[in-house]
Amino acid sequence: MSPLHLSFYSTFTLNCLGLAFHRTHLISALLCLEGMMLALYIALSTWPAENLTTSSSLIPLLMLAFSACEAGTGLAMLVASSRTHGSDHLHNFNLLQC
Repeated sequence: MSPLHLSFYSTFTLNCLGLAFHRTHLISALLCLEGMMLALYIALSTWPAENLTTSSSLIPLLMLAFSACEAGTGLAMLVASSRTHGSDHLHNFNLLQC
């Protein structure tokens, strides 16, 4: 395994572990999701160069667009929840109360 692959795998794994175990604030969950998307984007962007193909794929660009939409939606949820609940602690949220 090359050091480049090891860095992508470790970045993605650490962000998954951070999302699974450090769930006190909504902003930390959003940062972990953004780290996962960044690791996937960089891995998909460097994949054609590693395989020595000249064709560029549209998948990294689409992933970047979806990541930007996810970040915007997450920040809108953060602002709305901090206005209604007073903080971004995840233990204050209840999905059964709408």
